[in-house]
Amino acid sequence: MPLPKAELHLHIEGTLEPELAFALAARNGVSLPYADEDALREAYRFEDLQSFLNLYYELMAVLCTERDFEDLANAYLARAAAQGVRHAEIFFDPQAHLARGVEMGTVVEGLWRALGTSRDRHGVSTRLIMCFLRDESAESAMRTLDAAKPYLDRITGVGLDSAEVGHPPVKFREVYEAAAALGLRRVAHAGEEGPPAYVVEALDVLGVERIDHGLRATEDPALVERLVRDRVPLTLCPLSNVRLRTVDTLADHPLPAMLDAGLMCTVNSDDPAYFGGYAGDNFDAVRDTLGLGEDRLRELARNSFLASFLEDEEDLRARYLAEVDAYAFPAA
Repeated sequence: MPLPKAELHLHIEGTLEPELAFALAARNGVSLPYADEDALREAYRFEDLQSFLNLYYELMAVLCTERDFEDLANAYLARAAAQGVRHAEIFFDPQAHLARGVEMGTVVEGLWRALGTSRDRHGVSTRLIMCFLRDESAESAMRTLDAAKPYLDRITGVGLDSAEVGHPPVKFREVYEAAAALGLRRVAHAGEEGPPAYVVEALDVLGVERIDHGLRATEDPALVERLVRDRVPLTLCPLSNVRLRTVDTLADHPLPAMLDAGLMCTVNSDDPAYFGGYAGDNFDAVRDTLGLGEDRLRELARNSFLASFLEDEEDLRARYLAEVDAYAFPAA
């Protein structure tokens, strides 16, 4: 049995495996520019974040109906559960779907058909976080928030993703203020390719409660001190960082030093179909390559539940934490 963990940085569109992509394409009459699943997998070789995003948005064309989004979410939840995920806070990108003529309700209702039954079917509790595309306009983000208002009983929070460089968090001040007024939790990608200043801005201007990635925060000692003092969670994605060339090799990843500094790190999969591994695979990779022992792995798992948006279910959080504490690692 794998170590129990929460996944806090997971883009549902990034769980689209080639086999499902071709199945949905056939179901919806969508033509993909790849001969077969193997040819598509070969395309998963990225030079940087933008080259990944180009393919990521291209493949979204196969997601058309509620059933498609339900199938996508159920496929992820089954894989995640098998790797020890007990709670998942799932990002989705409505602007990318709205631009294709797919309505907000189709996306949310489709995802919810899977998420609403996930505890019974997969043993995984869930939250849904709507992300704004930072390379789109602030006005588009506000329109997206307005479109989501009928579905806020199913949406826990808002996030900010896509191409980071040149799109500072301050651009989205007003939409984050509006989201806060609606009672939504707030997170944002910052400090992946963008500078440490973006992390500071996400905290001070957007009022975020978690930083997604935050890798480059280590370049600013004062920021590290602040993140440690305020126990701001960082949702790191080690295999993603390697595939997108944020770090050269996994052996170069700063996770051990970040933990040694007292940062509240978590380990997640980001876009696992594209980056070569789900949550458990990321845990295995940092264990094997970075030499993290049982205490550090348990710390990462505890952090994931402590950083989760489970304030309305503290008994559930306590149960998950107890599972982590009682976990017996298999003998080497």
